[in-house]
Amino acid sequence: MSRRKVLYEGKAKIIYEGTESGTVIQYFKDDATAFNGKKHDIIAGKGVLNNRISAHLMTKLEQIGIATHFIKSINMREQLVRKIEIIPIEVVIRNIAAGSLSKRLGLKEGEYLPKPLIEYYYKKDELNDPPLGEDHIVTFNLADHYEMEEIVGMSYRINDFLSGLFAGIGIKLVDFKLEFGRIYGEYGEVYIVLGDEISPDNCRLWDEKTDEIMDKDRFRKDIGKVIESYQEIAKRLGLIPKDGIISGGNINEHIAASLGDIENELAKQRKLRSVIPVSGKPRTKK
Repeated sequence: MSRRKVLYEGKAKIIYEGTESGTVIQYFKDDATAFNGKKHDIIAGKGVLNNRISAHLMTKLEQIGIATHFIKSINMREQLVRKIEIIPIEVVIRNIAAGSLSKRLGLKEGEYLPKPLIEYYYKKDELNDPPLGEDHIVTFNLADHYEMEEIVGMSYRINDFLSGLFAGIGIKLVDFKLEFGRIYGEYGEVYIVLGDEISPDNCRLWDEKTDEIMDKDRFRKDIGKVIESYQEIAKRLGLIPKDGIISGGNINEHIAASLGDIENELAKQRKLRSVIPVSGKPRTKK
């Protein structure tokens, strides 16, 4: 791993140069951070579970026509993904009042919103990821109106699908964060694809019956049993055995390795030029 070229290292992942043209390798760390990195710890096995959960959810989204950067998992901690130009916007979709939304607007935590709410934040750690309006995004050339139309359309579709998927395993999808990026076609077309990850690190997930927190808020709020909650999500999704793969901070590598890799067959088969935006037509970047 040390001999590979590191392209970027974030709080929870390392991005390495890919093994194929137009790809990078996404490595999931065990680091847990909160409050823009002010709180930090290592939670053994978190990266393994996030890798597997995100690979599964990305593949499911591809099956409903959401273009993603995910190609395949390589091992317990790594994924091969398309190299994309990240749009520096965090898109947050909220279904239930929680976290900063409750604090800002004085809403009771757990209150269902009248409809899904989309918010935008500037992806800048040094500025503490400030909120943005669409006018800010377009004025400062972070994305154009057409790209925002695609991002919003994709976000609503992703929310509809994931809300149903999690409801089917007894979990409420309270809110979650998405990141998108651009891929350029051979004739200059610009395509928007889903990037980053979808995991308990960037989703709020509550048990449907008890409202027990099952996501990274357990770390933020010092509730404990973080890895147990992540494992429970993976178990309900059918991604690991009922006995789990992590116990007492130790990963059963034999069982983990035997689970097999997840491949996004649709992404592998799809030619780049067939990645069609929600609007139905490719666009050329000016």
